[in-house]
Amino acid sequence: MQHIIDDFKIAFPDMYNTYRPLHDTELYIDISAAQIKPFCHYILQKYNAALVSMYANDERSINGSYAIYYAFALRKQKMLVILKTLLSPEQASFPSITPEIHAAHLYEREIRDLFGLEPNGHPDKRSMIFHDRQNPHFYPLRKDSAVKTFHLSNSADQLSSEDFIRVRGEGVYEIPVGPVHAGIIEPGHFRFSVAGEPIINLEARLYFVHKGIEKLAEKMSITRALFLAERISGDESFANSFAYCLAVERAAGIKAPERAAYTRVVFAELERLTSHLGDLAGICIDVAYSFAAYQFRMMRGWCYLLAEELAHNRFLRNINKPGGIRDDFLKDKKSCILEYLTKTKKELAETVRIIKTNPLFIDRIENTGILSSTAAKDFNAVGPPGRASGQTFDLRKNLPYSNYDQLEFKIPRHRNGDVNCRMNVKIEECFSSIELILQVMEIMPAGQHFAEIGLIEPFTYAMGYCESPRGENMHWLMIGESNEIFRYKIRTPSFCNWPALCVAVKGNIVPDFPLINKSFNLSYAGNDL
Repeated sequence: MQHIIDDFKIAFPDMYNTYRPLHDTELYIDISAAQIKPFCHYILQKYNAALVSMYANDERSINGSYAIYYAFALRKQKMLVILKTLLSPEQASFPSITPEIHAAHLYEREIRDLFGLEPNGHPDKRSMIFHDRQNPHFYPLRKDSAVKTFHLSNSADQLSSEDFIRVRGEGVYEIPVGPVHAGIIEPGHFRFSVAGEPIINLEARLYFVHKGIEKLAEKMSITRALFLAERISGDESFANSFAYCLAVERAAGIKAPERAAYTRVVFAELERLTSHLGDLAGICIDVAYSFAAYQFRMMRGWCYLLAEELAHNRFLRNINKPGGIRDDFLKDKKSCILEYLTKTKKELAETVRIIKTNPLFIDRIENTGILSSTAAKDFNAVGPPGRASGQTFDLRKNLPYSNYDQLEFKIPRHRNGDVNCRMNVKIEECFSSIELILQVMEIMPAGQHFAEIGLIEPFTYAMGYCESPRGENMHWLMIGESNEIFRYKIRTPSFCNWPALCVAVKGNIVPDFPLINKSFNLSYAGNDL
């Protein structure tokens, strides 16, 4: 880490910044608002870094200011560099980096909606979370804002003022879809601009299920907030609790015992396997390939049965706790795990062979919904969508946690960026998850499954992260008095990948949108928070 600090001091010799290493993987640098753009540009150019999170914090009770944090992943160096700048309450604005770093555009709009801090120079002035129906001066994540004072207006004028980018030209028309959909799909509005058959533009209007999770977490104990983290998004329950617990443990300066760390790997890979099998079934059902869909759903059912056998919970909840896990869940379970995974692996191999030799199926998914490698990099597309478009990043390798660096596995990577590539990444990750679980069960150490966490020094903070089935999952915590949450920032992979989906559908026909959408399989709840 010292060589990174030395690089900054050489690049900015006249700037006297404070460098604060935290743990082995986090470096915090205090900068002024005027230094935001040069520092961000330097990190991107020097280290080919990615902006993996950006968030604000109301620190007026600590230092009299608002704070904005820019978290960059230096993946080759396997560390995070997090820039912090303070803004006076009177200033309440900061320079936008969106024109230079496209991945920042949603973060900056989120900060404007929730804190009232204006990103000067941001090209999009629309409200993102409250759909233009926000009380004019209500910013819920300010500490002096009470949630009970907030209400949405029913004014017809405001409801009709939602603004979409208009595509004009002869024969161009719009197709509005949602926010209410058939079945059990969560709400989201999609506005297609179409000329004939091809889609010219797509805008997704989300946040219909915004629950204020980050506000709800304030003043919760670190134990109670875990239950909130588990319920961010139902099919990512374990991943979110995993990242949350890692953040608490890093803030407390402890590590979970070895047995707990390896047990977490088993459940994380089981959740990945379950999720990917569901996605594969969804892709098949969207092209009316019912036989293959039922095969994948059958295998997913086996994974749910295994989860229930191991943890007594198909959503893999109530397993994690800050400091480790709640019980020794895998004791005497090796034969059970081997039985389920062996038959799943065999059935998966046969079903994959069948679908890959079906020319009609391959014709539907090849060259459909292409996300270029340039777009994937610009929007920081993460997880399978990123790795299907030539990106190689996976937190299990690039910022290893929970003993993943002690295990042997490869990261799948494809380049064409279409539905077929996203499907292939998930297929390969299914086999990889099975092998990782079996590998862990062979080397599972004996010992304790939990370490006590004492009183954490107030206003200590840390980043917890894990590779969820959908991709990078970043959770940042600042602990307040008496082990209560002062600030909890959640960034699930869907937040990064929704803009990538809107790019991937361009040039495709409207009937292919469900197929492309399913190949991304993004979470509304995980985005809207």
